[in-house]
Amino acid sequence: MEKGAYEKAGVNRDLADQFVGSISTMVKSTLNANVKSSVGGYASLYNLNSKQYIAASTDGVGTKLKLAFDWNSHDTVGIDLVAMSVNDLLCVGAKPLFFLDYFATGKLQPKTAKDVLAGIVKGCQQGSCALIGGETAEMPGFYQPGEYDLAGFAVGLVDKKKALPVKSIKAGDVLIGVSSSGFHSNGYSLIRKLFAAWKPTKTLSRKTLAKELLKPTMIYTRGVKKLIAQGSVKGLAHITGSGFLNVPRMSEKVSYDITLPPLKERPKAFQWLETLKDKSLTFDEKTQTFNMGIGMVIVVDAKKAKAVLTHLKKNNYKAWKIGQTVRKKSRCEVRVTDGTESTTLVY
Repeated sequence: MEKGAYEKAGVNRDLADQFVGSISTMVKSTLNANVKSSVGGYASLYNLNSKQYIAASTDGVGTKLKLAFDWNSHDTVGIDLVAMSVNDLLCVGAKPLFFLDYFATGKLQPKTAKDVLAGIVKGCQQGSCALIGGETAEMPGFYQPGEYDLAGFAVGLVDKKKALPVKSIKAGDVLIGVSSSGFHSNGYSLIRKLFAAWKPTKTLSRKTLAKELLKPTMIYTRGVKKLIAQGSVKGLAHITGSGFLNVPRMSEKVSYDITLPPLKERPKAFQWLETLKDKSLTFDEKTQTFNMGIGMVIVVDAKKAKAVLTHLKKNNYKAWKIGQTVRKKSRCEVRVTDGTESTTLVY
């Protein structure tokens, strides 16, 4: 089988999935009766008491950091770092509590490190969590000059009665899409390859596009924390790696029919993506790699859809009704339509 554009860029998703499957037995040997969920979910849950779970999540920024190095722009990747873990906490119904970061570099450059930390602080403010600690590791000879890596760890608290997703997701529920700010922090091994081959135009310079590509990941705490507390949502899907294949993580008992909002209403980064003529980048692969302008998908009861949309817009989140859950046939599927293009992803 011919490699897709993302695999040609160096990312083998199938191998990553196989690896996670291969270590599951090892990981499970460490678990105890207090662990509600572990490997594979958006966040892991640990029993705290009769009413609450502790939720924990970890992630990084990925090769988006390479763009930050290339353009000497370090003040937003810290927001990305917080967003990747905090948004995952929200998907299990958690209220973010605190965050820890890990910053590693070959030779510490204080100005760069402070810029990164400023972003982490801003991300924690947006995510409503405390930055309670972290680690700065100086590792000579390990990283290229001027480069660093980041990892983050977020912990939250879940009311067991408000844990997500709920079991009552059914055919006929409404899907609401909340806008992303751009590519967020996924797909950058491919994005950097496309960016390198792209030729600037009279209306779009490399510097302007780089700034667009470096826009930080949207943090959704402000928009959804009240909805979670009120029990207004049935499920949340953070659209990260693997794109819209994240949607069935809410429930495999139904299938999903999604129609993307008009391209002109989505972030400029996706308008640029549509100008590219790379034939190896099919619509099917785009929907399994990028968020396509939708950073979070929310499942709600049809009767609550209007109120949820109003709440999101009042909190300055652009959101649309993008589809509905449908009866599953033999397999859980996600049908994604964008204008004249359509694909069906099998979970």
